[in-house]
Amino acid sequence: MKSDIKLIDYLAVRRSIPAFQMCEPGPEKAEIKEILRLASRVPDHGKIAPWRFIVYRGDERARLGEELLKLALEAKPELSEEMIQVERTRFTRAPVVVAVVSKAGPHIKIPEWEQLMSAGALCFNVILAANASGYVANWLTEWFAYDERAYPLLGVEPGEKVAGFIHIGSTTFPAIERPRPELADTVTWVGGED
Repeated sequence: MKSDIKLIDYLAVRRSIPAFQMCEPGPEKAEIKEILRLASRVPDHGKIAPWRFIVYRGDERARLGEELLKLALEAKPELSEEMIQVERTRFTRAPVVVAVVSKAGPHIKIPEWEQLMSAGALCFNVILAANASGYVANWLTEWFAYDERAYPLLGVEPGEKVAGFIHIGSTTFPAIERPRPELADTVTWVGGED
C-alpha cells in the first residue's frame, strides 16, 4: 500500500495475497510492534482486550512445521508427499505469522459473542495495519486452529481459541481481483424513501 493512498481508495482495491505467494522481506520486530499497536484499536466493549497475539518468526517457524507434520501424520498416516510438504511449510510461507488468540469467556457485562467479534475485528485490523506498513497479508485458520492437540505447541492456553493466523510478508506476484458479492444479493433495506 502506498503511504499516500487515501483510505477509501485503498478499501476499493484491498486484496489478500495467498501465503504461498509471500516472500522476504517481512516486517522487523519494531515494525511488527507498530502493526500490532495499530491493530489493537478495534471495537472492544468493556475495554477487556479479550484476545492476545503470538508472533512466530525465524527458525521457530520451520520447527513448528515439523511438529505440525507429526500431528498430521498421526491423524492421516497415508498423506501424500505433496501434502507432507504442505504441512511442513505451514509457517514458513510468510516471513512472519501472527496468531490472534481469543480469550473470550463468561463476563458479568460483556457477552461472549461480542468478545469473539472483537477478535475477528482484530484479525482484519492486523491485515490493514500490515498493508498500511507496506506489506501483504492473509488471514488463515488451517486445521490446527481447531485441533487442541496443537495448542501447547503453538502457545495457545487452555480455554483459548485461535481466531486466525495472519501471514505477513512481501510478494512479487500481482494482486489479482476476485469476484465480490453483489450488494443486491447481500443488502436488505429497511425504511427510507429514496
